[in-house]
Amino acid sequence: MPATSMNHFTVLTDDVERTVRFYDDLLGLRAGPRPAFDFPGAWLYADDTAILHIVGGRPKSELKAGVIDHMAFTGRDLPATLAMLKARNMQYTCRRQVSSGTWQVFFNDPNGARVELDFDRNESETAP
Repeated sequence: MPATSMNHFTVLTDDVERTVRFYDDLLGLRAGPRPAFDFPGAWLYADDTAILHIVGGRPKSELKAGVIDHMAFTGRDLPATLAMLKARNMQYTCRRQVSSGTWQVFFNDPNGARVELDFDRNESETAP
């Protein structure tokens, strides 16, 4: 049975509300319907699709990176994104892929999960 698409990522946290606010404020992902699990959490949606699951109730000591290096999202408006990251004093790396010209921005969420935002090669680092 072949996989046909990516369904979602899951992030573990010791603070569900803070994590939801982070992804809402930075990426515009919105909390939406979630099954009545017996543990705290949230499902975050892009349009009508739950693409990021937040699982809470974990102690800080369990929030360790595993074998997955990062999760990547497609972004729009590179200059505004960089300005937002700077305004929040967030450490990030912005680089351009040599072959494709795609802009990549990397930063960590409050739990240490590495996030990548990819921007069209025709965007500029600075506002027009």
